[in-house]
Amino acid sequence: MVQRIGLYPGTFDPITNGHLDIISRAVKLVDRLVIGVAINAGKGPLFSLEERVELVLREAGPLAGDAEIVVMPFNSLLMHFAEKVGATLIVRGLRAVADFEYEFQMTAMNQQLNRDIETVFLMADPRHQAIASKLVKEIASLGGDVSAFVTPHVAERLLDKVDESRLERRP
Repeated sequence: MVQRIGLYPGTFDPITNGHLDIISRAVKLVDRLVIGVAINAGKGPLFSLEERVELVLREAGPLAGDAEIVVMPFNSLLMHFAEKVGATLIVRGLRAVADFEYEFQMTAMNQQLNRDIETVFLMADPRHQAIASKLVKEIASLGGDVSAFVTPHVAERLLDKVDESRLERRP
């Protein structure tokens, strides 16, 4: 029997409850879910690549169910990475209409690159539709409570990172 391999790509800076919701549903669709942690220096991640991979592994691992979860960094074209890991589908989460417009364009371009890899969209659970890593980092940096948006471990790590950043910026 052919193994169904899915790819869920993202920056995961940090991984949020919204990401975890998509992962928990994606593992029901595949035998193996590769979570691709993008190396995207242009986004100026707060967490290092190693930290993001470690957080994703720690938080997503318990969600595997009957599927296998693999976490891998990547810095190539998404479709090249999908081909490399043998993915037949790419999982994307949608929160709002703005997400759809961007994802629609990406899917159209990806289809031009490889018609054998499908993109599957999972709607964010309504409880998680407003969650975005960028906003979570901003809330944390301004002293707000992020416990509704990330796991306790990620919240702790995020607050530590924010404190480190403040110390580094002091004259």
